[in-house]
Amino acid sequence: MANKRVLCPLPDRDFDTTEVAVPWRLLTRAGHEVVFATERGATAACDPLLLRGVLFGQLGADPEPRAFYRELEADAAFRAPIAWDTIVPSDHDALLLPGGHAQGMKQYLASAPLQAKVRDFAASGRPIAAICHGVLVAARAGILRDRTTTCLPKWMEWSAYAITAWKLGGYYRTYPAYVEDEVKSTLASPGQFVRGPLGLTRGTADDDRHAFVVEDGAYLSARWPGDAYLFAKRLLARL
Repeated sequence: MANKRVLCPLPDRDFDTTEVAVPWRLLTRAGHEVVFATERGATAACDPLLLRGVLFGQLGADPEPRAFYRELEADAAFRAPIAWDTIVPSDHDALLLPGGHAQGMKQYLASAPLQAKVRDFAASGRPIAAICHGVLVAARAGILRDRTTTCLPKWMEWSAYAITAWKLGGYYRTYPAYVEDEVKSTLASPGQFVRGPLGLTRGTADDDRHAFVVEDGAYLSARWPGDAYLFAKRLLARL
């Protein structure tokens, strides 16, 4: 199998540790190249609370994804990303759209130029993989109208906010609208949204029983960091 190039655009800060580090590690272990891109080519950084624990040391990334992130920080491609305006979709074999919920994500989630690049990817027929808030980028790019998709479910977003609001305010509410509601508003039919099973047990490298991924043609989507390993495996299968 020939090695492939996967593009992963990021904000300058606050992306989800697991949703970037796990796909990166699985892709590169399989011999593929991950090309990172930020708005102006600055080195990105994940949400620091996910490294040390969001509340009383809990709710952060699991130990293995945290270890992967420390390896990622030393990766030459991660340290020297390209700029969004230099992205040429035909230079890449797939597009990875990770998520994150802290306020720094808005740079990435609300970028019209980045959304235009996503539309170019969709038009090319190359695989697009979006997880959690990353699905918002695809939705705002207008490429999901006729797709079946999942994203961060409303019950999960509300639960995280309810548990932490007393201490962290709106940390878990990136926007006033829930991710699920905005994504569903861009679909031709509400039935195209698949919420997935209830439960907060995360999938792991060796156990996909609790993970959930939706696939529709060249597009695949997942809900949250707990799906990241299965999500990465499904993207690998597409490559």
